[in-house]
Order: sequence, then C-alpha cells, then structure tokens
Amino acid sequence: MTDSPPSTAAQSRSRSLLTLGIWVASLLVLTAVLIALGVWQVERLHWKLDLIARVDARVHAPPQPAPGPSEWPSVNAKDDEYRRIQATGTLLNDDEAQVYAVTDLGPGYWVMTPLKVADGTIILINRGFVPTDRRDRAKRTDGNPSGQVTITGLLRLSEPLGTLLRSNVPAAERWYSRDVAAIARSRGLTNVAPYFMDADATPNIGGLPVGGLTQLVFPNSHLVYAITWFGMAAMTLGMTVYLVRSERRRTRS
Repeated sequence: MTDSPPSTAAQSRSRSLLTLGIWVASLLVLTAVLIALGVWQVERLHWKLDLIARVDARVHAPPQPAPGPSEWPSVNAKDDEYRRIQATGTLLNDDEAQVYAVTDLGPGYWVMTPLKVADGTIILINRGFVPTDRRDRAKRTDGNPSGQVTITGLLRLSEPLGTLLRSNVPAAERWYSRDVAAIARSRGLTNVAPYFMDADATPNIGGLPVGGLTQLVFPNSHLVYAITWFGMAAMTLGMTVYLVRSERRRTRS
C-alpha cells in the first residue's frame, strides 16, 4: 500500500508559508540594516557636534606659536586643525603659488606664499583670496611686503593630490588644492612644515589678498538622516507584522 499524495490545499499552504518566510526574513534583514544606518548617523552626529565645539574653542583661543620641526610628526586633524597660530618671518613672494578657489567673493585664487622663519624652516601661508583679474602678482605689488612680518591665522592640513574632479598640474602652474608638499617641491623648498596657515582678516596693503575667509560652517544633517533611517526601519518592521497577521487571519478563515 502506497502513501497518497498530499492534497492540493496542503501544497498551496506549504508554498504560502515558504513565501511568507522569505518575505519576513528579507524584511527583518532590511530592518536590521536600516537600524544600523540610523545608529551610524547618531554616532556621526555626536562626532560632528564634538568637532564643531572643538573648532569653535580653537578659533577663539589666543594664538600659539606655529608648531616647529620637533612637533611636525605629531600634527594631526583631531588635535591641531583650526588651531589659532602665529609665526614671524620673511615672505618669499617670488615663490608664491595661486590655487583656484570659489569663495563668497566669487571665483579667483588663494595666494600661497612661503614664510621663512628665524630657524630657517618654512611655513606655507594662505595669505588670502584674489580675484581672477588680479592673479598676476605684478598687479598687486603693494600687497607683497618685504622684511619681517608676523602673521596670525588658523592651522590647516595639507590637501594632497588635487580635488575629486581635478588633479594639480605643477608643471603648468595649475593648482586646485593646497598641497603643501607638491607646492614646496615645485619651488625647490626644503624644511617645509607639513601644514599651512590660513591668514586671518588683518588687511593687507592695497587690499589684496583678502584673508580671513576660512569656511568654518560644517553641514550637520546627521539627525535628519538618523530619523529617516529609523523611520524606514519602523515601516519595514510594521510591514513584517502586517504580513504575519494577514497570514494568520487567512489560515483561520
């Protein structure tokens, strides 16, 4: 005597449960992923708030001497970027580089000039912004001081390799990022600090370059993103519960 084949209703029930299981498993995995993304955004929110607080404290602190050679190896973004620093030396105006920039004043260039300090080391100074028609140093000779100067500003880390869309071309004097090492090499400079300084808004003779344009506004949408991810997680979890309850009601009927 052989077993009779399962009824069509039983087969349909089995397929229905299998389909439901796949949907439920998929939605639970998606819910877990969305919750993880929400948690990550909360962590990013705390990081961003801490960054904003640290930067605010640094930019309003009294200026400190620019880090010297013994401190160069330890300079890093977390502990040093946007520190208010000060350096005294002689500007090597003939070795300046102009880096393409778009600012609140329009398109133009950052004027990056080496500052040679008393111990012979060099700090690259972003002296500020000049419009495109004043890029040529010969058109702003009043703003190129000779002799000893003291410059105050914010410590910034080098920006190597150019930008996401444009690479620096030193041979053609096309600079799109403030790459300290590359600019130093192109000028034959040695003993150069691994950072540069954004000069403050102290006016230069002749009005150019215009300093004090460092962007200190940090976008902070992490809370919105976190709410979005958690909201989507709640929706997928709700959909899971709905599917399970619907299957139960269908089974009972």
